[in-house]
Amino acid sequence: MAAAGGARLQVSRQRADQLWMVVGMWDRAVVRDEVPDRARRTAAQLFTRPALRAFWALAEAGELRFRPEDVGRPLPLASQRIVRDVLGILADLVVPERVVPLPVLEQPELKDTVPARDRAALYRGLADLAAAGPSAKDGTGLSTAERARLLAMVGIVLDSGARSGELTALRLDDLAEGVAAVGVRRRPQRAAPSRELEIAELAQVHPSAVREIRAGRLEQRSEATRQRVLAAMAELEPLPEVEWYELREGTRVAVRQWLAVREEVVNALPLEGGRSALWVTLRASKAGPPGITLGWRGLDKAYTKGVTALNMVMAGAYGWSPLPTRMEQLRRAVEAEPVAVEAVSTGGAGEGVVRSR
Repeated sequence: MAAAGGARLQVSRQRADQLWMVVGMWDRAVVRDEVPDRARRTAAQLFTRPALRAFWALAEAGELRFRPEDVGRPLPLASQRIVRDVLGILADLVVPERVVPLPVLEQPELKDTVPARDRAALYRGLADLAAAGPSAKDGTGLSTAERARLLAMVGIVLDSGARSGELTALRLDDLAEGVAAVGVRRRPQRAAPSRELEIAELAQVHPSAVREIRAGRLEQRSEATRQRVLAAMAELEPLPEVEWYELREGTRVAVRQWLAVREEVVNALPLEGGRSALWVTLRASKAGPPGITLGWRGLDKAYTKGVTALNMVMAGAYGWSPLPTRMEQLRRAVEAEPVAVEAVSTGGAGEGVVRSR
């Protein structure tokens, strides 16, 4: 990628994506009142103590996220470390002679993921609970509806490795026919800058030109530049919007049971619209009556409550170790491979199959 003075900075593709992500965060930060006015004058002013302090407070609070619907979600510590490291790289490029006061972060080790043996025990327990039917007395203390939702959630995480945000975003249309597979929309924050970088490199233009042309702002760009960008866009294969993952039989049983419970809850909802989400609330709350879309906070709480209860029930089972009550630890342990979209018969929860990997 291009560095200061037009030189080329040799970094990995992943690091390049992270660099453009932080550049985008700065772009959103400089229009905020919290950032000093003089920080807008030159790039060097961005790396003064007042500007960095204001930038970091906004970034840490999630105010500089790319997706509008994610704004306000605090930045996880792992993401904070990435942003801090990238700020150091950018500072070396912009003000190489200056010692820049970067944020100081603790560096904890990532919590252990769930070992393969425990995942296998979990899946066996999941399949057994799902096969026992929704009225089975399993001792979890969960309601029938909570139990059905939990088993479906955990099964999909184990089979797809979906993050909590991706799990929250699932809709009924994301289930293949026969609930044989689930389509997960991967949503890394760096996705848009990454695609702009690809197009810019292929067209041999600055990424800002790509951004403006894609947004229809053509006043500052020549026709020749526009044609080069359009040609590069046509040459690149489109990013897959959805990755499909085959669901194992135990997960299919659990999802079918949840769909039956979900239908009863949603049909009792005295509202129109908002009925496409896979996960819905089961109790009245400040957000509304039972049956409305379950947000990411509600999903995390439901998972934590359910796994805590499941750990109590399974404590004496052979090979079982307590599961982490944070979904991220379970998700990071999963090594799921997507199937080709041609192998998936989509169109809703009917009777289709996943034909092959």
